[in-house]
Parts: sequence; C-alpha cells; structure tokens
Amino acid sequence: MSEPRYSVARYLSIDSTESPTISVDGDLVFCSDTTGTPQVWSLDAPDTYPSRRTAHDERISFVSASPTRPEIIFGMDEGSNEHDQLFRYDLRDGTETPLTDDPSSIHLWGRWSPDGERFAFTANRRQSDTFDVYVQGRDDSEATLVHEGEGGFLSIETWGEPGIVLSKAYASFDYDLFLLDPETGDHRRLSDDTETRYGNVRFGPEDELYCVTNYDSDTADIARIDLGDGTHRTIQAGGDWNVEGFALHGETGNVVWSRNVDGYSEVHAGRLADGEIEALAEPKLPEGVAYDLTFAPDGEQCALSLSRSDDPRSVYVLDLETGESERWTNPGTLGIPEESLLEPETIRYETFDGREIPAYWTLPENASPGETPVIVDIHGGPEHQRRPWFYPTKQYFLQQGYAIFEPNVRGSSGYGTEYTHLDDVEKRMDSVADIESAVEWLHNHEAVDSDRIVAYGRSYGGFMVLAAITEYPDLWSAAVDFVGIADFETFLENTGEWRRSHRAQEYGSLDEPELLERISPIHKADRISCPLFIQHGANDPRVPVGEAEQIAEKVRERGVPVETCIFEDEGHHTTSRANLIEEFERISDFLDEHV
Repeated sequence: MSEPRYSVARYLSIDSTESPTISVDGDLVFCSDTTGTPQVWSLDAPDTYPSRRTAHDERISFVSASPTRPEIIFGMDEGSNEHDQLFRYDLRDGTETPLTDDPSSIHLWGRWSPDGERFAFTANRRQSDTFDVYVQGRDDSEATLVHEGEGGFLSIETWGEPGIVLSKAYASFDYDLFLLDPETGDHRRLSDDTETRYGNVRFGPEDELYCVTNYDSDTADIARIDLGDGTHRTIQAGGDWNVEGFALHGETGNVVWSRNVDGYSEVHAGRLADGEIEALAEPKLPEGVAYDLTFAPDGEQCALSLSRSDDPRSVYVLDLETGESERWTNPGTLGIPEESLLEPETIRYETFDGREIPAYWTLPENASPGETPVIVDIHGGPEHQRRPWFYPTKQYFLQQGYAIFEPNVRGSSGYGTEYTHLDDVEKRMDSVADIESAVEWLHNHEAVDSDRIVAYGRSYGGFMVLAAITEYPDLWSAAVDFVGIADFETFLENTGEWRRSHRAQEYGSLDEPELLERISPIHKADRISCPLFIQHGANDPRVPVGEAEQIAEKVRERGVPVETCIFEDEGHHTTSRANLIEEFERISDFLDEHV
C-alpha cells in the first residue's frame, strides 16, 4: 500500500500559535492564524479550547498584556503594508478601542508604563524618514510627542521607574541606547561609540539595566549597564554561541535566557542576586527553537513560543521553581502523521576560501541514489539565520520527493559578529560564492540528481537566488524568487525612507553607483537560462514591487520561461492563508513542469 499524499493546502492550513503574553488574570493571550490570518486568542488553562478574541480580515502583528489590568494592546496593518495602528482590548467585556488613526504612518509598539496607565510607541508621523517617541494614556485618543528623533529607526526597549530606554539602529550591527524622561523629554546616551548590537533591554529589581549585547565580544552576552556612567559588565557569557533570548521580571529578579547553539535553543532559568544570575531548576523543554520569552505579571511563570522542524509553533509555560513546562497550545498537524514530518541533519561544507559553512540538510523518505531533486532554500536578512523550526512548505516539498538544503552562508547571524560582517558592502558576492560551493557539495552527494537543483529564497534570499542564477547560471534547473532585490540602486531609491540609510550600511549607498551596479543581478539578466518564478506583494514597503516587475521583463524579453505571482493585497510577506495556498499551488505546478 502506497503512502498517502497531502496537498500543499493541507500543509499550509496547519495552524501556528505564537507571540504569547500573560494577563493579570493569568490568561494566556497569543496570536493564531486558525481563521486564515493571525488573530488574538486566549486560554485560561492548558488543554482547553481557546477563545477567539478578534475577528478582523487583516493580520494582527503583536499583542501585549497590561501589567495591571485585564486588557491588551494589539497592532494591525492593512494589506500587509506594515503601517500598524494600535488598539486596546478589554479581556473581560470584549470591547475594542482604536488608539491611533493615522494610516499613512507606521506605529512601532513600545511598552506599557509600569503602572499600566500609559503606553509608549514610536511613529513616523512628523517625517516619513524619522521615528519620534509618543506617550498616550490608555483611555486617550491622542498621543503626546515626547521626543523627536533625528532620522532612521528609533525603538522603545523598556519603560521603568528611571524612564524609557530607546534604541537607535544605524545598521543591523550598530545600535545606540538612550534613557528618556517621558515627563520632561530630557534624554542622554547610555552607549559609547563602539559598534554594538543591543536587545532584550530590561530594568532589574533595583532599577539597574540589563540587556543582551555583543559589546566587546564576538558573540552576544547578558550584560548589566550602569545608568550613571554607562559601564557594561558581562553577567552571563554566551561563550562560543550567542545569548539570543532574555526575559527579566523586574520585581522578583527572575530571568529566563536562551543560547543559540547551532540554531537550536538552550534555555536556562535563574534569579538575579547581587548583580549576578543564580541558576534555578533547568527548564524541561523539547529540543527546538524557543523565542518570545515573556513573564507573567507575578514573575513566577514564563511563557515562550517553541517550534521544531517536525512540530508546529506552539506556546509553553515554564515554572521557574521546578523547571517543569506545560504545553498550552497544540495546533496539531491536520491529520498528517507526525512521524512523516522530518528533521534536518546539521552539516558543514567547505567553501572557496576554506571556511566551513553551516547548513541543514534534509532528505525525503526513500530517496533514490542519483535521482533526488534538491531545493536550495536561502534565508533573508542578510543578518538572519535559517533555523530548525517548522516550515509547512518544506515538509510538503519533502513529501513530494525534494531534498532541502538550507545554508547559513557568510553574513548570517548566529555564528558571531565577525561572521556577520564577511559579506558587507564590497564583499557581497562572496556569500553568493558560498552558494556555488553548496551546490558542489550537493553534486558529491550520492542521492542527488545534479541536473535538478532549484534556487529558492525570500527577500534578501530572493536577491541571492537572482545572483546565483546570474553568477552561476549552469547550476540550476529552476529558480523561485520571493520579494527579492534585482537592482540595488532602484531598491535604495524606492524602499521606505526610514530604511534607506540603515540598508546602505549593509549594501552600499546611492553614492556608490559602480558598486551597486556590480552586485545587482538586473545587469546580468542576460545570463539567466533557467525557468524563473517570481512572487511579490504590491504593498511591499521594504522591497518595492518594481524589483519583481523589472527582472521579470528582462527575463521574458530573452524568451526564458518566467511566471509572476503578484498579490495586490499583500506586502513583504504573504499573510493571508488563501493567498499562500494559491502561491504555493502555483509554485508546486511550476516545479513539477520544469524540474
């Protein structure tokens, strides 16, 4: 009897539950895409049926529980355009109150005030390329501008008795921290001129400041920052790997933190004592990727999202004293046998300069020697990392007989600061050469059919696809580009103004036209020889849809098969399940035809 086959729609209809927050009543509030787009749901106990809280057609982007009342604030955009508006929702009577009404502006969620009476956010209302800080009462319809930014990204990290901590990102690898008094507008810098990343910034029990940072280190550690002189002191080193997640409950000093070990999360719990972390019981969690660490208001429990390659994204609640964890959400697999969902092997392959490149390699069941097609799936970012969490489309293509190769080429995060800088600006094409070496590794694998290898990637990964099929056109049987950059000059001209200088630090600026031309696939489109599928959203504020349109036109002019899938109601990500199903049904048919 042959094994059953499931449609791509079946895989894409597997629910995802994540973004947990815990209310003062002890309810777990989270986002789930059960209805086809992420909405707010809640649970008052594990192993019970959740209550659906919102019923919008548009996606909910985040949810945050008040520290003092049974209410939440959530964000929602329109057509996936990332122009979030903010809403307050009462968990007891279900009333929903709009807090902002400015669809032309982006509202980046910040924090509740410690007493829950106010909240803070940043928005580009005053100038489209500049984010300012606003404070608003929970019952008010208007916000007060308390700090004017000076261009670029400005985010709120935390709000405690000493004030609001802001981070300003000049690039994905370079941040500054500031302490702002929301009453007077006075602010001062907490960081120095060192090129440093900061994240998970939190106040401790005595209003001291803690964060995850790579200050004076190749990998990220947990550090304490002195509010007086800005001195950084490491209290928990990451060692050979980055500390990535860090939750701190300000009143109890309880902490939960995680290390990213080759993409897998190593989770720990402890308590601050004399400025150090004393270990508590080791958390008992399944192996996988843990993220969204967040404490309950009383600090005794910590909720987190967890995913595995063979298990959809779910929410667990961790008891710090015992280390026991309880799974509160279980989306299930829509009847697809869990044992049919495959986990990857972690491998490393040698690239052109002798460096070892980490990757995940997954073979389908019963792969025939020399007959297995491969999808080389390249992550975006570029300073992101492919990790072993659940991708429904990956499991679908494995079922279809494809092997999946997921490289973390130079420039990826997760392997230290030096590694992330190996593809900066003029070294951009070195990361593309890492893809050529990946294909060489595949050619030497006994299972692989070397004539059926697909380049596949999203966002910056879409650029990598276009670069791979122009730099190394003979390696590919087909390519799938999702929201990729075709021309860095037009990309920088047309991307959101608030992003331009930030992205120029990574790719080069508009003042360097020769560099941008050299790394832009559009100028080598005459080399493309494999069939190309291009997906994009018309509302994309990051990589404008013109990138898809111009590369499609160039390839089509040459008579090479090219298929486009452009959604008028989507942006940088396809967020509607109906659109996702259409998109991947078309991709599946495209690969069936050409691979």
